[in-house]
Amino acid sequence: MSDPEDTQLESRLAEQEAFEPPESFVEQANVSDPAIYEEFEENWPECWERAADLLDWETEYDEVLVDDNEPFYEWFTGGELNASANCLDRHLDDRGDELAIQWEGELGETREYTYEELHREVNEFAAALRELGVEEDDVVTMYMPMIPELPVAMLACARIGAPHSVVFAGFSADALATRMNSAESEYLVTCDGYYRRGDGLDHLSKANEGLGGVDHETTTVVVDRLGDEQEHDLDDDQVDYDDLVADHEGAAVDPVTRDAEDMLFLMYTSGTTGQPKGVKHTTGGYLSYVSWTSHAVLDVKPEDTYWCSADIGWITGHSYIVYGPLALGTTSVMYEGTPDYPDKDRMWDIVESYGVNQLYTAPTAIRAFMKWGSQYPEQHDLSSLRLLGTVGEPINPKAWKWYYKHIGDESCPVVDTWWQTETGGMMITTLPAIGTMKPGTAGPPLPGIDAQVVDTEGNEISPGEAGYVTVNKPWPGMLRTLYKNDERFLNEYWQEYSDEDEDEWVYFPEDGAKIDEDGYITILGRVDDVINVSGHRLGTMEVESAIVGVEGVAEAAVVGGDHDLKGEAVYAYVILEDGYEESEEMSDRIVEGVEDAIGPIARPEKVIFTPELPKTRSGKIMRRLLEDIANGDELGNTSTLRNPEIVEDIERKVSGD
Repeated sequence: MSDPEDTQLESRLAEQEAFEPPESFVEQANVSDPAIYEEFEENWPECWERAADLLDWETEYDEVLVDDNEPFYEWFTGGELNASANCLDRHLDDRGDELAIQWEGELGETREYTYEELHREVNEFAAALRELGVEEDDVVTMYMPMIPELPVAMLACARIGAPHSVVFAGFSADALATRMNSAESEYLVTCDGYYRRGDGLDHLSKANEGLGGVDHETTTVVVDRLGDEQEHDLDDDQVDYDDLVADHEGAAVDPVTRDAEDMLFLMYTSGTTGQPKGVKHTTGGYLSYVSWTSHAVLDVKPEDTYWCSADIGWITGHSYIVYGPLALGTTSVMYEGTPDYPDKDRMWDIVESYGVNQLYTAPTAIRAFMKWGSQYPEQHDLSSLRLLGTVGEPINPKAWKWYYKHIGDESCPVVDTWWQTETGGMMITTLPAIGTMKPGTAGPPLPGIDAQVVDTEGNEISPGEAGYVTVNKPWPGMLRTLYKNDERFLNEYWQEYSDEDEDEWVYFPEDGAKIDEDGYITILGRVDDVINVSGHRLGTMEVESAIVGVEGVAEAAVVGGDHDLKGEAVYAYVILEDGYEESEEMSDRIVEGVEDAIGPIARPEKVIFTPELPKTRSGKIMRRLLEDIANGDELGNTSTLRNPEIVEDIERKVSGD
């Protein structure tokens, strides 16, 4: 981390409006007593028994937290349980005939799984995995899109005590090989292909290419998603999913008893060294935490139909499509395709068709919805919605208010959630029946979460100053280590602010933030998402919020470009809403908007209009590439982009060619 001067941001962003949750929501909410914050603080760490109580334990735990080997914390020690049993078996008596998964393919086909049906297929596939040789603690890799067989495979692995490692289907063959080699995984579950914008895409060829880079023997299970549209001959070490399940029709597999600290899954995430980090999540702490946050933040109830539009290939999908919702016995919606196929109202058609009660989606999607226009949601009855949520990146006030008004009809609380792969679940957000909502601000730390905003020396900062998020106490959903790399775990997350001599351990998530007088935290982005203009540190999120506050702007990304006098200058890449045209006048309005909102120090050096921004397949803006373009540097790797063709177009605009 760089060591910048502690500089108070000269921000004059308009005072954020505050919104209160509607009384009708408060009256029915799972958590509505403000005293919960004080209760968790006074009874920490025993307060987390409230999360553990949401699960069924085969053996009760002895201690909530063991911290005699910090920061390698252990939660609910002595306790034993099984994640698959908690997500399936315990619901059979009361909810066996109720829907567990409601799936819709991009072409419009649907598949429904009741809890009894999901339980049956999970058992059959668990028996099949055992026949293939999968044993307890073997890591099984999954390389699949959003099809029902993915959660089936995850729960089947959990049932037999085999940790899973899901690799996002949009990742490359090399990424698959790297992760399988790191995890020493001998088993892969994948599919022949999937649909995007109406076309059947070949996936198995990419999986086979990745398997060619794996340095040990493997066995692969292949799901037939495309049918006759794409025929593939399976290799000798590959077997068909449907045949396997049919061979074990009606099989019953007793859930394997797992210690609370046994690994449930690995989730690989990007690292600063270029090598992905294998984040290890355990059974008791993780499952209790995602169940608790689903219950308290998303207000999930068994009778709900709940939709998180993320991909299961990311931690959001693990926590809030599969494990959290199913542990609580609700109906979880899955959708295979893109939000604008065959038209830009696909999301709202799904909400209306299934009567979705909670929608949890990403700000990047909301900005796209804004660009397309409110006429699309207005075509549908969205009155079933009770709560809205955002995840994945900070949401600017303009997008928040659009979401609140046009999707929630100003009657649904919006929870803007901050968390990470490493945290397992939500950490900073409002409790929807308790907290005042402030657009653009995530909110206070959740009950039991000791998060602060500090300067480079670890001192708490004054309201309005820019600093860094830290977490001073452990929590049940936290990663336990990086897979087979304790040293990197210590260096990545605990080195910056901890005092090992004093045995004081502070988790550093590498996100910049500021805090207001009410303790609400605004996330400014990753530590490296900061532009240093003449010694003034500007968060990219703050400048981008000012730009999208200008009428006609749909989305913006800002980066720092080299400047002889200022050190860095602001380069703004801007997408306009439909009906607005690129012009010098529009550029001037954007510059004025930034100056009015923040001050002359944040004035963009250059405004570049573009129809798209370079984004990864998960929807994250690749600011590194935009920095390279601004500085005229050689471009880095573009293989992870979902729209690499836009890079050359942006280069031409910046260079003036």
